[in-house]
Amino acid sequence: MTIQTKAALLRAYGEPLRIEAITLDEPGPGEVVVRLGATGVCHSDFHMLDGGFKTPLPTVLGHEGAGVVEAVGPEVRGVAVGDHVVLSWIPSCGRCRYCVEGRPALCVDRQGVERRGGPVRMHDAGGKDIHQFLDTSAFAERVLVRAEGVIPIAADVPLETAALVGCAVLTGIGAVARTARVEAGSGVAVIGCGGVGLNVIQGARLVGAAHIIAVDRRPAALALAREFGATETLDSSDPAAGDVARAIRKLSGGGVDYAFEVVGRPETIATAWESLAPGGTAVVVGLTKQNGQVTLRSDFLSEKKLLGCIFGSSVPRVDVPRVLELYRLGRLKLDELATRRYRLDEVNAALAVLDGGEAGRGVIVFE
Repeated sequence: MTIQTKAALLRAYGEPLRIEAITLDEPGPGEVVVRLGATGVCHSDFHMLDGGFKTPLPTVLGHEGAGVVEAVGPEVRGVAVGDHVVLSWIPSCGRCRYCVEGRPALCVDRQGVERRGGPVRMHDAGGKDIHQFLDTSAFAERVLVRAEGVIPIAADVPLETAALVGCAVLTGIGAVARTARVEAGSGVAVIGCGGVGLNVIQGARLVGAAHIIAVDRRPAALALAREFGATETLDSSDPAAGDVARAIRKLSGGGVDYAFEVVGRPETIATAWESLAPGGTAVVVGLTKQNGQVTLRSDFLSEKKLLGCIFGSSVPRVDVPRVLELYRLGRLKLDELATRRYRLDEVNAALAVLDGGEAGRGVIVFE
């Protein structure tokens, strides 16, 4: 028996997504079916459209979702039908070296079901296999995922708010609190103030950073950055700003202690590096091109550090409840992140708006 649903398929690079009826297999051992309430629209999805980043095709994109568990397979523990959940696009096995060390974002068993030897679990109307994107494929009304990839949440949290916790929020706040371990009183620069960058900003505010310099070329994004906790803003498109790294160093009195690059471009990574004070740390949060190269000025005698980051080094089963508790207490802005709402059949328009650079986060809301 199969499960019917609608999804947005990427069949060929350079083409729009197509809304099609697809089927999901019945959940097997350790698997659950989630009926989605909302899915965030992230740059990681957009980057797949033109083939600049490769993923097996055809596929259903989307990875930032929340919904209600509709069915569970055998051997599932800790989640039941009716539970409200956030999807985690890196479900951790709990057994490998990295999971045992408390670093589940680096889990060696984090690939989708078809990539660990099992059959592909989604199929189109003609029976052709559809690949799962980032263990989720959340541009769909329903998803079949590993039980390790769902985090139960309270039923009174709006699903369109909870969805954003599954990527943008955990990545941004985790980059501050877990990857970099920013100390209170530090100076911070955030280059790129999209959905993830805004959460880097409020993560820095939460841990008590003294100065938080937000850098972007979009006035609306900089206005949102102020709302989320930036103490200074810098319009990188303004000719008066000149060299951005030099401007950051001037604003911070000699350089920041931590610089977060949330764009994924070689030139902005170099800017983050150049904006540091001696002993400072640059964290690359943005998605960089596969096999891309970055050129940095040699400055290692100043003990600067360059760190990579995936999913904010998060521990989802710990961090999702913590983030939502901060939201409940009014200390974390989540509702304000979702600035545009779409239906599933408007997904291409949502991706086009994202490419156009509008501020905030778009969310697909399901009936």
